[in-house]
Amino acid sequence: MPDAPETQPTYDLEALKRGDPAAFEALVRAESPRLFRFLLRFLENEEDARNVMQEAFLQAFQRIDTFRGDARLTTWLYGIALNQARVLLRKNRRYEAMDEADLDRLQPTFSRGMYAQRHRPWPPDVLAEREDLRRLVREAIDRLPDSYREIILLRDIEELSTEEVARLLNLSEGAVRVRLHRARQALRALLSPHIEKGDV
Repeated sequence: MPDAPETQPTYDLEALKRGDPAAFEALVRAESPRLFRFLLRFLENEEDARNVMQEAFLQAFQRIDTFRGDARLTTWLYGIALNQARVLLRKNRRYEAMDEADLDRLQPTFSRGMYAQRHRPWPPDVLAEREDLRRLVREAIDRLPDSYREIILLRDIEELSTEEVARLLNLSEGAVRVRLHRARQALRALLSPHIEKGDV
């Protein structure tokens, strides 16, 4: 199913390329809240998120003439911020990230073309304990390999389209869908023991 179209703000690219302070201020004012929320989820530290956001806007201002217009301006801005956040995250990572082999072990197994094990439904009363569940989800996302973690945050949390995520991460749309599916399966496997036992 194609992603639903979104109404996106438009910016005066020519004014931005001329270095017009008012045009840049409009961009910062409009995009700061959403970009900050994304960086806060990604880095889990307000000061780091704020610093990376400021650096991303500064780099965007300095490099606006390199923006070719083959993606949305906001997607390009996310790319700058994501690169900055990746560097910082590698320095400060709190969790040991899984590798591909770990992720493979969390994927469903099949027998004769059918799932070898059944997923038990998660109890609604447990899912209602939202704060504990959010903490568990954040911790589980943190454990994913970076390439899968980014896909989950951009696609499921930030709700960027598959096409936008593909452009941002320099992947095919098919690769984005495969990684997203594998990441979701891994998260389910990581969370199921807690939820089914009622740990949240």
